[in-house]
Amino acid sequence: MTFIRVWRFITLMLASFSLSSSMAHLLELPQRMKFDQQLWVRVTVIENVYRLFGSVGAAFEITAILSAIVLGFLVSKRGSTFYWTLGGVILLVLAFVSWIIFVAPMNAEFAKWLTNPVPVNWTRYRDQWEYAHAVNTFIKILGLSLLVISVLVETPKNRAIHSVQE
Repeated sequence: MTFIRVWRFITLMLASFSLSSSMAHLLELPQRMKFDQQLWVRVTVIENVYRLFGSVGAAFEITAILSAIVLGFLVSKRGSTFYWTLGGVILLVLAFVSWIIFVAPMNAEFAKWLTNPVPVNWTRYRDQWEYAHAVNTFIKILGLSLLVISVLVETPKNRAIHSVQE
């Protein structure tokens, strides 16, 4: 296996791991939006069921972005493969920037709720946190899709046909 193939595999796996925590948020969204204030705050803020999302999930997200950037340099002379990879990189970075702009401030606000009363307009904070996670999921789906396409456009057609016939 060539170095670039191994690097692609690592990049795709890291991007998949990053997407998996985002998918968990998305799949929980409909039910969590039905939670009353007490339950939502208890689960999200006080018990912090998402504790590992901030450490393990963040490690996957950052390493996926860095790995994808390196992959972009590795395939920079490969025509359309490079452009698909670049698109994937841009979308992964966009998801992270979106998280910094829309989710991180809510996390900082929630930390205040541990020692202060929950604001009357708590649903505004909840909605931004929940829906920003959902949007990030779709951005990551597109980013991972472009990275997968970058591999597929470089797969020789005769090799793929030969594999099917075996």
